[in-house]
Amino acid sequence: MLPVISCRHLWWGGLRRRICLNQPVLSRQHLQHLHIRVGDRAELSRAFTQRDVVTFSELTGDVNPLHLNEDFAKHTKFGKTVVHGVLINGLISALLGTKMPGPGCVFLSQEIKFPAPLYVEEVVLASAEVKKLKRFIAIIAVSCFVIESKKTVMEGWVKVMVPEAPKS
Repeated sequence: MLPVISCRHLWWGGLRRRICLNQPVLSRQHLQHLHIRVGDRAELSRAFTQRDVVTFSELTGDVNPLHLNEDFAKHTKFGKTVVHGVLINGLISALLGTKMPGPGCVFLSQEIKFPAPLYVEEVVLASAEVKKLKRFIAIIAVSCFVIESKKTVMEGWVKVMVPEAPKS
């Protein structure tokens, strides 16, 4: 059993409050039970089809013609329809939830940008690398780039809660 924090005094709303927490205090020994380490990497590739984009639009209600209407999109700076940024981000969610850290991982926050568009049928490689690990929280650098052209279509970082390693 892990040791627990008993009680702490905190200033909250201008008042001193006594807060009792039952959160584990993790030592180096406890961190060994995690199944990821700083520097761990994982990758996943995929090409999104127009059907994927249409299905995503139907599910979310995001019917922006930039994603769905070739005639509309060809008159924009992109020249043709583009994949939803959130759909690209979903590839990162799949990578983290299935490969590293894996099943049980929970997204807590993220900061991402989309420096270039992803077009339908371009093969994109999603990658993730653990940059920091503190207790059961990992900071992971993420990016997606088109394999053929090497253009980056998404980059940033995510903070996730890491599941404990499966018991053997």
